[in-house]
Amino acid sequence: MDKKIKIEEAKYSRSWPWKMAWRDSRKSRGKLLLFIASISLGIAAMVGITSFRENLMDEIDQQAQELVGSDVRIRGRRDLADTVLQSFRSKAADFSKENYFASMVLFPETGGTRLVQVRALEGAYPYYGDIVTKPIEAASQFQSGKYALVDEKLMIQYDAQVGDSLSVGAINFEIIGMITQIPGQTDVSASISPVVYIPHQYLEETGLIQKGSRVNYVHYFQFSEEVDSAGWGKLAAKTESKGFDVETIEEEKRETGEDFDNLSNFLELVAFTALLLGCLGVASSIYVYAKGKVQSVAVLRCLGMKAKQAVGVYLIQVSLFGLIGSIIGSILGMIIHLYLPAIVQDFIPIDIVPVPYWPAVLVGVLIGIVISLMFGLLSLISLRNISPLSAIRLGFGENKLKFDKYLIPIIGGILMFIFLSVYWQIQSFTQALAFSGILIGAILFLGAMGKGISWLTRKLIPESLSYVWRQGFSNLYRPNNQTVILIMALGLGTAFLATLYFMQDLLVQRVSLSAANDRPNTVLFDIQSSQHEEVKAVTNEYKLPIIQDVPIVTMRLLEVKGFTKDEAFNDTTVSISDWAYSREYRVTYRDSLIDSETIVEGEWIGQVRNDSIFISIAESFKDNLDIELGDELLFNVQGAIIKTYVGSFREIDWRRVQTNFIVLFPEGVLEQAPQFHVLVTRIDDMLTSAKYQQAVVKQFPNVSIIDLELILKTLEDVLGKVAFVIQFMAFFSIGTGIIVMISSIILSKFQRVQENVLLRTLGASKKQLWTITIAEYFFLGSLAAISGIFLAGLFSTLLGQFVFEFTFIPNLAQMVTVFFLVTGMSVTIGLLNSRSVVRQSPLEVLRREG
Repeated sequence: MDKKIKIEEAKYSRSWPWKMAWRDSRKSRGKLLLFIASISLGIAAMVGITSFRENLMDEIDQQAQELVGSDVRIRGRRDLADTVLQSFRSKAADFSKENYFASMVLFPETGGTRLVQVRALEGAYPYYGDIVTKPIEAASQFQSGKYALVDEKLMIQYDAQVGDSLSVGAINFEIIGMITQIPGQTDVSASISPVVYIPHQYLEETGLIQKGSRVNYVHYFQFSEEVDSAGWGKLAAKTESKGFDVETIEEEKRETGEDFDNLSNFLELVAFTALLLGCLGVASSIYVYAKGKVQSVAVLRCLGMKAKQAVGVYLIQVSLFGLIGSIIGSILGMIIHLYLPAIVQDFIPIDIVPVPYWPAVLVGVLIGIVISLMFGLLSLISLRNISPLSAIRLGFGENKLKFDKYLIPIIGGILMFIFLSVYWQIQSFTQALAFSGILIGAILFLGAMGKGISWLTRKLIPESLSYVWRQGFSNLYRPNNQTVILIMALGLGTAFLATLYFMQDLLVQRVSLSAANDRPNTVLFDIQSSQHEEVKAVTNEYKLPIIQDVPIVTMRLLEVKGFTKDEAFNDTTVSISDWAYSREYRVTYRDSLIDSETIVEGEWIGQVRNDSIFISIAESFKDNLDIELGDELLFNVQGAIIKTYVGSFREIDWRRVQTNFIVLFPEGVLEQAPQFHVLVTRIDDMLTSAKYQQAVVKQFPNVSIIDLELILKTLEDVLGKVAFVIQFMAFFSIGTGIIVMISSIILSKFQRVQENVLLRTLGASKKQLWTITIAEYFFLGSLAAISGIFLAGLFSTLLGQFVFEFTFIPNLAQMVTVFFLVTGMSVTIGLLNSRSVVRQSPLEVLRREG
């Protein structure tokens, strides 16, 4: 009787899988180095940005006093009442006051004029930090006489020097110094609104404060000791209820932190996108790598190794190389972190000294290992299904990785990892879910495009096409093809950069269109009634069209539907915004609508009827006042009480360079009220514009001028700086995409070697092989570019609709530019990485590979 023979399970030492993993990696280390590169850039971006964010938040905590310049800052559109001022002064060791407003200044030596922010200061402000000037002593000396401090960039722009004169209103000041830094001001804000400091004692003499002037009143307080929190809280709340903003160091710290946390969140999401592209590269690399290890696993199974042990050998390889890639990425991240403050310095009001943030390095290493294992398992888990019999089937059929039941939980874990990583960065469940959904949706779309193209190419290649082009296209669906991963990587990188490109250009065009054709490009405001006719005469003298001549009356809202501010605040059923009562309304009157206005509800009545005054309200303001047609509004028009009724709601295009108003009165009510005027014109050449502005500023120094050409130039400058920061971060996404592309090409190189050796043996020329390569990568690059441009158009449309409130209109020239750039890059990289296969003889290649 036959006896059953029991075969004992092969036993291995605990160190054997590690030794096997090391030995087996010898021949494949070049391929695994590409796997390392795939994740290094993403980890580098994450570590660099996280370290920068933590350094930024630490500096905000330490420099919060310098951002405010005082312990308390109170701002409002009117001066503090004496009683309130005395209450604050009783708690303060010192205080300073400042008025700031927009006004024109004139450089007499060069004749240049510019709209600036004039700050009239009295006192020792700033108490923390400094107004940094050249020379240094100018900041402490300018209040001792008729001296001015002028923004450094403004002086360079108008070729002004220290010691020159500056006309501010009716007074000529001597420029005693140039400003290089102000507490809380960034380089971008200085470009948009350059600052000129003058002594407060000369403010009235300038004649710039006229009826209707938009003047901001600021008081700075320095406390000598801790203030009673209960008493301080009541005083601050009472002051805020009167329409003033009371800001403390802690509030400034929180608000500034929130502002720049949003910036760092955005940069981190860009970094995470690069990391996710790297994950796709890892998945692709390991998939091709795992297919090449089918025979090795089968042999190990024949030697008695269990399936999970065989898989463990390659998991050790993946985790080790993932660790190496993470460490390299973390080192690069720390280097990036050293240079990020210089890159974003135009947007931050503080100085940052880069300090290593080791938790970010540790998290970067851990994330690198985790993503290596998770995305590696997508392919390696299928090696469990390799039977020992596969070892004797070499050459019979294709080695395929079969579906494994554990793939579903692995994919679920990857999706959860993506969501948790985004949530950890932005700390918002809804935003993390939305971003993760959009990102995963974009990847699935690109993956479906790749799969669909592979299928369609197999079905639709015409027989009439020349052989080399058919061979090139067939590479898109051949075994070990990289069509899907390349379209996903390049398409996502293209989508990101193209969205940036489209939106930047569109924002500039949005302003440029305002100056196109016969649209106005120059606005004069703060024209007093006594100056009105003279300003019109100067405008006519320069033969400029008066496109709009608008009277403006200031007023305040007393009651809405019979509710005063206090009554509305105490009644929980009323949802009227507090600031709707506190703000100053600037309104006009006319008998007809202009082209930027459209009635969406009710009827516009341009003349007073039956002593009832029906006004029109901007539709966007409707919810703030919680009003409907026919509701009563009571206004205080500089002492005169006027009862009105809501007659209509208007949709207003606020983008137009013309006067638009929340509240519009009919004719027959405000004609006799104290008022000032705004004049809108168009100037076609810069020389006329300069001469006209000089004439207006010299004759009417209180009149300010908005020059759209200057706004456009400033906008282009600011957008250029924003674009540079985003492009710097986008480098990691596109760089990772390029690495993934190179990795995919090299990992499938053995397949190309076999094909090219066969083709060369059959008589194919180098030219034909180059043509085949060009056909493949041209088609791949084209598809990736088209897919990315489509996604960019979708993202731009959503941003335009929900963020910038305009309709995105595709620019064909931009799309063609992006298409050829991406396609050209794909073909170039494909050719460079294929040249060793094409140039050498079949015998050389077989000797080297075999």
